[in-house]
Amino acid sequence: MVELLLVVGLAVSVFVGYNVGGSTTGPAFGPAVGAGVLSKVAAAALMSVFFFIGAGTLGRRVVDTLGRDLVTRGGVFTLETSIVVLFFIGGALFVGNYYGVPASTSMTAVGAIAGLGVATDSLDWGVMGEIAVWWIVAPIIGFWVSGVIGRYFYPRINQWVAIETSDGPLLELDRSGTVPEPTLGPNTTRREVGGAVVVVAIGCLMAFSSGTSNIANAIAPLVGAGVEMDPMILLGSAAVAVGAFTIARRTLDTLGNDITDLPLTAAIVVAVVSSGIVVGLSAIGIPASFVIIATMSIVGLGWGRATRTVTVGEGIRGGGETNVSVGALKADEPGEEPEGIGEEDPADIPAAADLFNPSTTARIVLLQNVVPLLSTIGALAAFGLLFRFVW
Repeated sequence: MVELLLVVGLAVSVFVGYNVGGSTTGPAFGPAVGAGVLSKVAAAALMSVFFFIGAGTLGRRVVDTLGRDLVTRGGVFTLETSIVVLFFIGGALFVGNYYGVPASTSMTAVGAIAGLGVATDSLDWGVMGEIAVWWIVAPIIGFWVSGVIGRYFYPRINQWVAIETSDGPLLELDRSGTVPEPTLGPNTTRREVGGAVVVVAIGCLMAFSSGTSNIANAIAPLVGAGVEMDPMILLGSAAVAVGAFTIARRTLDTLGNDITDLPLTAAIVVAVVSSGIVVGLSAIGIPASFVIIATMSIVGLGWGRATRTVTVGEGIRGGGETNVSVGALKADEPGEEPEGIGEEDPADIPAAADLFNPSTTARIVLLQNVVPLLSTIGALAAFGLLFRFVW
């Protein structure tokens, strides 16, 4: 019976990992795929490798937090309860993936485990409170760091990384020799190649940060039930790879093409800031929501960019005109010499509707809140009934 339950538990864990791969590949490599720098297959391959590296290093600390610290009473995490927890995590994430929305896997997982803890009166409210506080503080940090970058550094960064995409393929294979060698496309510039390398490197950083935080969502309940961590990290990472090569195609389309016309410079800044925060939180064992941090980073970057139209003195006196909008991220054209603070015309700042697709954005915001609620409420209700009438 124990062997059968273990097999079922492993299968459900694989299902969760599969959906983690589907929901996190889009945020990591959507910009690169949308810009035509990577194919979806190449994005999935890079996601698989760097997710595993993150999972095998800092990811262990987050596994300990969710599998051993969040629920205090010994024996609460059994194979049976782990299967139910993983079922609600995977089921809720599948809903988001089905609609092409990269939901917060960390919030979904913590919600399901918290549902178990509340139902059994074994939730460590101190650990839960620490996680919740960081869920509030981290997006604020992302907002302000990106805001400072947007106000003081964004135009210069935009000038450094500006890329004008040329016609034709980025790379070609030279088959004139014995071994085919990659060469630049007929119209490809070295600056364009450099920009493509930066975009791919940022995607790899995001995949690494995803591994540090999200591996726990697939394996923590079983590790808490006594299963060895190392084999579970291998299994969970393999499941993520399968999800990246299959269901992630939906989220790659959503993040790469549908939701936003986010400029390359903004995508790089948002990715670096958000990934840095997630990796930092993973190092102290806190599961973080990359999606929410990245969203606030986009807003903060746009806010900071828009406030460049007024100086600090004018802002204090209430003078000057500011069109505060995330659409400000499109105000700078590649290669333009940046103007000084207070010298820009607010009329040059586009509206937010020029940056975001409103209907797609509304769908994503709605489902990003619904998915964790499905996991939390479902687990709480299920465990309440199971422990009352079955166990």
